[in-house]
Amino acid sequence: MTAFRPEPADFILKDFVFQSGERLAELRQHYLTLGTPQRDGSGRIANAVLLLHNTTGSSASWLAPELGSELFGSGEPLDIDRYFLVIPDAIGFGASSKPSDGLRARFPRYRYRDMVEAQHRLLTEGLGIAHLRLVLGLSMGGMLTWMWGSLYPQFMDALVPLASQPAAMSGRNWIQRRMQIEAIRSDPDWNGGEYETQPSRYILTPFGGLLTQSVVRIQERAPTREAADALYREMVDRARKGDANDRLYQLESSMDYDPSPGLEQIAAPLLAINFADDELNPPQLQTLERALPRIKRGGMVLIPAGPRSRGHNSASQAVAWKAHLDAFMREHLR
Repeated sequence: MTAFRPEPADFILKDFVFQSGERLAELRQHYLTLGTPQRDGSGRIANAVLLLHNTTGSSASWLAPELGSELFGSGEPLDIDRYFLVIPDAIGFGASSKPSDGLRARFPRYRYRDMVEAQHRLLTEGLGIAHLRLVLGLSMGGMLTWMWGSLYPQFMDALVPLASQPAAMSGRNWIQRRMQIEAIRSDPDWNGGEYETQPSRYILTPFGGLLTQSVVRIQERAPTREAADALYREMVDRARKGDANDRLYQLESSMDYDPSPGLEQIAAPLLAINFADDELNPPQLQTLERALPRIKRGGMVLIPAGPRSRGHNSASQAVAWKAHLDAFMREHLR
């Protein structure tokens, strides 16, 4: 296992205006970098890659052995001797600005488009990056990748969204989010978001942890009632570590996600990678198949379920999909 030592930093966006019209005098965009910028003949950074995390993670998630050790080492698809990796914490996550910093329920209501705008400004204003080789995102990061492709179609050479769909938030995915939202808002200790101690009731219903995992892997870990109780307690303990306002905002930020009107705008080659046992993005809906004809250079891979697949969470296991990423990059970037 390779240990990577990223460079952490913050970029402050002054007087940031959100899509809602709300403002924040200083929006902190935290990020990590790995690798060294390489410049072309005109002095522009020519090897930058943007990596986007999921709804339960942060930039640090990319450093886990299941991702970083599989992707960033010598000869791997995102070899840091070759690429300059920029890995931001989305608004509301990690060390970027979020409700628990102090504003609590007075924090602006951000949406996915705000995340993409802040990331674009980080790259262009903060790091002087005018073009990306690749945008790669997992789950929420995959959804942001779809938006990057349509909002800034000339900004990247390639796009790889994982465990996501280019369609409006709906169905099982939104229902499980709505369940979590209502559990927080109806918690007797929530107090409209102005609580002094963390609400405790909502953590007893860890719907997200249940619905994003493979039912086969869950059954393997919980083959008896006693084992299932132990797994449930583990999910509750994990939920207890978070902040209720942060989680509420994270969930609600997805409510108006819908990149479908802009699919024809996507100019870069795109490879969508999804998983056959992903219950949040069920392949039975044929969403990707309907969307691809609208994308100039789009393709897809559906990873079949197997003895190591983890449903939606397979996105965080690069061994399951990095061969497809490597082949795509060899065709379009090398």
